[in-house]
Amino acid sequence: MADRTFLDWPFFDDGHRRLADDLDAWCAAELSHHHGDDVDAECRALVAKLGRAGWLRYCVPAAYGGVHEQLDVRSLSLIRETLARHSGLADFAFAMQGLGTGTISLFGTEEQKARYLPPVARGERIAAFALTEPGSGSDAAAMTTTAEPHGDGWRVNGAKTYISNGGIANHYVLFARTGYAPGAKGVSAFIVDADARGLEVAERIDVLAPHPLATLHFRDMVLPGDALLGERGRGFAEAMATLDVFRTTVGAASLGFARRALDEATARARARRLGAGTLAENAVTQARLADMVLDVETAALLVYRAGWLRDVPGRRNTREAALAKLHATDGAQRVVDAAVQMFGGDGVRRGEVVESLYRDVRALRIYEGASEVQRVVIARAHLAGDGA
Repeated sequence: MADRTFLDWPFFDDGHRRLADDLDAWCAAELSHHHGDDVDAECRALVAKLGRAGWLRYCVPAAYGGVHEQLDVRSLSLIRETLARHSGLADFAFAMQGLGTGTISLFGTEEQKARYLPPVARGERIAAFALTEPGSGSDAAAMTTTAEPHGDGWRVNGAKTYISNGGIANHYVLFARTGYAPGAKGVSAFIVDADARGLEVAERIDVLAPHPLATLHFRDMVLPGDALLGERGRGFAEAMATLDVFRTTVGAASLGFARRALDEATARARARRLGAGTLAENAVTQARLADMVLDVETAALLVYRAGWLRDVPGRRNTREAALAKLHATDGAQRVVDAAVQMFGGDGVRRGEVVESLYRDVRALRIYEGASEVQRVVIARAHLAGDGA
């Protein structure tokens, strides 16, 4: 059983505590870390299941079927942490419903919100966020996909890659260059329905922890004028504002993986015989467990501080979210690796929870801003005096 004492921290209210308890009980009954070979079918089923149970209502504002008036980062983080402890794929399914509609929640028109958000909250529509390109990963502002005026709408050409839910999504929030200014200037956001003519799922991508991922090609794809999301030329800022909300939750998912790894390692240490005693009585094992506890506790403090800053004082938390994501993802990698080591040969055996966690946790240090990028964000904020 994962430590729950953190729920007593002042970052949370009673509603958050009920959410964590109710979701944990639901996950224990409904989810597993082990999955079959048809990842597309499983993701579709998980989205539907999460929707029926009401958990996806936290991904949209209350006016469109959600729980909170605005997106509540602490709730999103608690949900991702809890789901990740029980099922990496369920965490993925939930996260993409939030990220894939976050820009719509923040910047969409009333018509766009009314069309796209309620079915996402019900688990009836699968969402995706299309920012990364073959030639621009961490340097997202270097994108080359273009959207040019075409009659009353837009004509789009280019490609996106490593797009989560690529191939199974019902809509994509797409970022493309609508002007010729350098860098982040001239980028706009669009909502693209999956059946748009000119949109091709060019390649499905198989990765360490299987998820629906794809490369998308756009060949003279024509969009209506009302596909524009937010202001023309403000798309990059809209993407970064969306990531400011959801980057903290990546740290929370990492925290969930780390807590599960710590639980598995603790149980192993208590049960595994070593000479006349158990692993838990060995000083080397105790030191390793202490380091794991330290990584978990400090990650939790950073994650939920970042969420509280966004939710309560309403501050932009770019610096704090970067700190949380960097420390939580790096720390989770250390914790999971230590758990695998404590299991010995069993730690890399298919079917063991720690083996699954080892595959699940690695990508989190890359997506939504690699660790190297988070260090740049933190250093720049520090040098500018933010938080000093």
